[in-house]
Amino acid sequence: MDIRPFGVEMWMNEFETKCDLNLAETCVESITLGQLFEMADVKDSILDQLSAIKMTYGAIEGSDRLRDAISGLYTNQSRDNILTTHGTIGANSLVHQTLVARGDHVISVIPTYQQHYSIPESIGADIELLHLRPEQDFLPDLAALRAMVRSDTKLIAINNPNNPTGALMDRAMLEEIVEIARSVDAWLLCDEVYRGTNQEGDGMTAAVADLYEKGISTAGMSKAYSLAGLRVGWIAGPKEMLHDVMIHRDYNTISVGQIDELLAAMALENRDKILARAQEITRKNLQIVEEWIEEQPLISWVKPKSGTTALLKYDLPMTSRDLCVTLLKEEGVMLTPGSAMDMEGWLRLGYTNPTTDLVAGLAKFSAFLKRHAA
Repeated sequence: MDIRPFGVEMWMNEFETKCDLNLAETCVESITLGQLFEMADVKDSILDQLSAIKMTYGAIEGSDRLRDAISGLYTNQSRDNILTTHGTIGANSLVHQTLVARGDHVISVIPTYQQHYSIPESIGADIELLHLRPEQDFLPDLAALRAMVRSDTKLIAINNPNNPTGALMDRAMLEEIVEIARSVDAWLLCDEVYRGTNQEGDGMTAAVADLYEKGISTAGMSKAYSLAGLRVGWIAGPKEMLHDVMIHRDYNTISVGQIDELLAAMALENRDKILARAQEITRKNLQIVEEWIEEQPLISWVKPKSGTTALLKYDLPMTSRDLCVTLLKEEGVMLTPGSAMDMEGWLRLGYTNPTTDLVAGLAKFSAFLKRHAA
């Protein structure tokens, strides 16, 4: 199978360990296991729990405890509608590999996580891209989507909240997309790994798995839950689809680690505390970024409504990669070039790392912009 290099991941792999201030990170500042044990009130008992685990493969579909905790994130999903995976990246990959065949018509939004168009393309699907544009606040043009769907459209892939723009589709828009998918009996996959980070309200938005009989939601522990090191994700959707996914999953996953699943269950059972922390960080830090941008004549944006990243438009005569590499060399600050996301002329800023790092990194970026503008 021939597949395009994964632009964002290659960039992160190349430079993530070579920066002083990482403003490319996409997770809400990670928590320690000690913090998790404190939130779950198990500091005195966790060793006993871990000591009792016999290190077999464990429950192949995911532990009942974890799947029950995950199903609690949804309105209409039960344990049987959940399958655990190796991160959200594993969930997305398995859905595409299961549902998409050579010649199938697949629609994906762009920008988004590259999996959603490069994997179908590698399979030999007829992939069409629905471009999200800043003049529409990076929300999908539903008239354009209606014009794109065909009687043979197999899958529509969306991302809500969106990475890298932070755009957020509300329930009404999602329901319109559901009707478009239903009109041609297409599957609707929504990557919801940033769900829980909305800038307003309780932080949550509607899940596609709850809105459509052929809706699939993927998510994981990395972004809003600050536990990327667990490498736990999941697929929520129809039982029959999950059965088909299991056929593929047997070839590359078998099961998710028992310890990872135990800790993920603990976290989700105490998600109110974790999400309250995440919302405090995301809302405070985004306000800092907004105030910084107001002082930057070379930078513009569409302010995110959710997520952990913002897409910045810059006005300098250099490619996004050249800008990011030069910024890294001169100031030690790491951003992500738009070219890694097929969005040349833009930069992705991750703003939910430690606030002190964000403030220091933005100050250094300001100095860089002033110097290069001169």
